[in-house]
Formats: sequence, C-alpha cells, structure tokens
Amino acid sequence: MTPRDASDANDNRWSDLDRPPLNATALNRALVRDGEHGSLWRDVQVVERTGSTNSDLVALAGDGKADEGTVLVAEEQNAGRGRLDRSWTAPARSGLFFSVLLKPTGVPVERWGWLPLLTGVAVATALSRAAGVDTALKWPNDLLVTIEGEERKAGGILAERAGTDSVVVGIGINVTLRADELPVPGAGSLALAGAVSTDRDTVLRAVLRSLEDWYLRWRDAAGDPVASGLQETYAAGCATLGRVVRAELPGDRSITGEAVALDGDGRLVIATETGVQQPVGAGDVVHLRPA
Repeated sequence: MTPRDASDANDNRWSDLDRPPLNATALNRALVRDGEHGSLWRDVQVVERTGSTNSDLVALAGDGKADEGTVLVAEEQNAGRGRLDRSWTAPARSGLFFSVLLKPTGVPVERWGWLPLLTGVAVATALSRAAGVDTALKWPNDLLVTIEGEERKAGGILAERAGTDSVVVGIGINVTLRADELPVPGAGSLALAGAVSTDRDTVLRAVLRSLEDWYLRWRDAAGDPVASGLQETYAAGCATLGRVVRAELPGDRSITGEAVALDGDGRLVIATETGVQQPVGAGDVVHLRPA
C-alpha cells in the first residue's frame, strides 16, 4: 500500500468497521415529526468533521439559517470545546459530538441556567435505557461512569447563548473509545463501562428523545425546576452532593466544604467548615473524597 492509499483508507468513512457512520436520513425519519403532534426536532444534520458543532450552530442561528430544534452532529471534531475553554477531541466516530438549538419561549432568562443541568438529566436517563450504563452527574455538566470501581468522565455538556432568544447546547459522549485512546487518565467511555449497546444511532435517538421530553416538560412549567421535577431528579442523580469538594472560582479563589444542596437557580450550595453555606454558580468543582 502506498502512502496515498494509506491516507485514503484512514479518511474512508467505512475504514473502521467497529465505528460505522451515522445515517442522517434514518435519524430524521425517526426523530422529526410534523403535524399536530409534531416533535421538537426539526432537522438533524450530520457532517463528516468540523471544528466545533457549538460554534457552527451559534453561527447558523446568528445568520438566521437554523431554528429551534436544529441538531448538528459531527462524526469528528478537531476543535471541540468544553467549559473553561478546555479542548475536547476524540477519534472519528468514536463518540457522539452534537449540538442542539433551543428557544425557551415563555421561560424567564434567569432560569435558562438550568438548561445544562436538564441536559445532564436527559442524557443520563437515555444512557441508562439505551446503553445499560449507570451515569452520574458531576455538577454542573460532567457525565460520570464507573470503570473498575473508579469514576471516569465519559461526557460533558456546554451551553452557550445564541443571540437574545436562543441557547445552543453541545453534548459530547465517548462511546467506543478504547483504553489506549483515552486523552487523560480520568476519561472513560460507554464501552469501557460495560455498555450493553454501543450503537451510536440507537444512543443518539435515545438522548434526543429524552432531551425533548425533559425540555418540553420544563418549558411548559415556565422553567420552574420544582414543578417540572427537574431539581429533584438532578439532585437524585448528582454524584457531587454529599461529598467534600473544592470549587475553583473565577478570580483565583476557591471554596472547600461539603456540597449539600442545589438552590432554585441550579447553583451548588457548599457548607464550609465555618458553617457558612455558599452558593456557587460558576467554577470548576473537584471531588475530594467519596460520599
């Protein structure tokens, strides 16, 4: 095989038979419903590779080329972003890397901060059903699985404003990532966690259906986290609550204490050694020891 042939084989969408490509036509047929009982999802687009599906969808929304319910999926991302501008990269077709455009009409802007937490609940629910993997939520947006008794990060969520009326929510899930492909020691994947299914088509459908269910329930409740059941459900699946944590805050500050609750704005409440209960709305949380 010549170098050119090797390159062509690596670029071929069928070069890794364990990681077949997604079928956009089948996804649209399964997820997009018109009529009186139409679905949230209006268009599911699949691209071979891009820098960041979030950046692309924010740009499309800004140009008026995408409406609520648009889903943009990339088989490969080479400039994916997590919180705090961290990079997110993985081999082609080894995971699900996608973004959705939402317009929470009727929900006060101050409640939009629940969207990443809502997405976490939806994804964890879907992964349990479709992949048979118990997924815990690390506040505010990490998806944790257990591999050989150790918590590992198998996914993450990033929400960004897109103009005045829209939010783009990006989701990354490591599906078939192998041990020798892990980007950092604390990473994991559904396959390594013993998933009963790693069919990305099945998992993506389950995630989008679960996200539609939770989002519409929350929106119909005007974003009320109690009335929609979101606050209670997130707390029940949150691995951060009940643990001693360190919250790294903007401005090079940090707080250490026990994570005791979520408040009505989705902030993590940390009880410090001095007895102060400090709500944290932004920052990086480190689990210091198990509950």
